[in-house]
Order: sequence, then C-alpha cells, then structure tokens
Amino acid sequence: MTEPAEAKYDVKRAHRELYAPSAKGFAVVEVPPMRYLAVDGHGDPNTAPVYRRAVEALFGVAYAVKFASRRALGRDLVVAPLEGLWWAEDARAFVARDKASWNWTMLIAQPDWIDDQAVAAGVEAARAKAAKGGGDANPALDGLRLLHLHEGTSAQILHVGSYDDEAPTLADLHDEWMPQHGVTFNGPHHEVYLSDVRRTAPEKLRTVLRQPVRPR
Repeated sequence: MTEPAEAKYDVKRAHRELYAPSAKGFAVVEVPPMRYLAVDGHGDPNTAPVYRRAVEALFGVAYAVKFASRRALGRDLVVAPLEGLWWAEDARAFVARDKASWNWTMLIAQPDWIDDQAVAAGVEAARAKAAKGGGDANPALDGLRLLHLHEGTSAQILHVGSYDDEAPTLADLHDEWMPQHGVTFNGPHHEVYLSDVRRTAPEKLRTVLRQPVRPR
C-alpha cells in the first residue's frame, strides 16, 4: 500500500491559536520561538516605494524557498501570510495613524527546517529570476534575512475591517486593557494579514493585532 504523501506544512494550522483569534475580545497567548523571512523599512506603507519592494522581495524569496524545499527535501509548505512588526518613537503614532513616522519589519513565517543557507539560496534564486527576465534585482533583497523571534506572552485580537479603523482597538488595548491587567509593552506591535488586500473589500479585511507584553 502506498504511504500517503506528507501534508504541506501550514503555519496557520500548526499554530492555530496564533492565527485564528476571536474578534470579541483580547486573549493572552504564549508565542513560541518562530522564524521569519524579514525586511526592515520606514515610512507610510501606502506611499513609500521601499515598502512595496520589501513585500515583493519577501514573497519572491518565500516561493523560491518553498520550491527548493519541495525539490531537495521532499517537504512542501504553504506560503504563509504577510505579517509586520510596527513601532515608532511614540506609540501614540499608531492610534493617531501618523504613518510617516512608522518603522516596520515585514515578515513571512517559515518552518523550523528552513535555515540561513536555504534563505540565502532563495535570495540568489530571486536575483537570477530577475536577471533572466532582463530586469534589475529588487534592492530589498540586499537586506532580506532569516529572523528568529520569541515574543512570549502576548495579547491579541482579530480585527475585521479597514486597517485605518484599527485605532479604537489599539487605543483600548494601550489605555484600558494593558493598565487593567498590569502589563506594559514588551516588543513591537505585530500584525498578521489574513486577507488578500488585492481581492478583499476594506470592511472585510481580517487582521490579527498582537502586542507582546510583560508585567509592569
């Protein structure tokens, strides 16, 4: 009898508690050590060209890594959704939606068998693809890396709606929930974009809002 093929690794299934929270209220989760493809940047994600290049580089390398893993290791994976770490000198910049002052690290989660060597090979594959097409390599590839991140105890909630409508939820988290629970910030604000923004109406976008916390 033929053995069934190994199921594709899907981070949303492997860590369902992190990718399928309730929209009804904040929940506390323990985020284990994770690894991500990562690119850093600064500025308004709606207007800064560096943001668009970062996202394009991430997905280009993510698919290169996926295909190489399937070909060389016989281990397939679902390319994970885009995620982002966001921070600013003043945390109120997020409630005020002062996007020009935002710093960010855009992310795509990877399984634990993907290492620095696999990512470096994925970057080179993306460069080669651009060269084969007669174009220049995406400059964001220069800063793309494998990031190991352990956020630990975090509060999160599912936000349904436009990204610009997140402000009341974040204000509630920062000004009400965190003080009531005796915790403070322990890392950048983290978002997981579960919806394809190109195909989803703004009012139906589903985004995980997560904040690592620690006791005051």
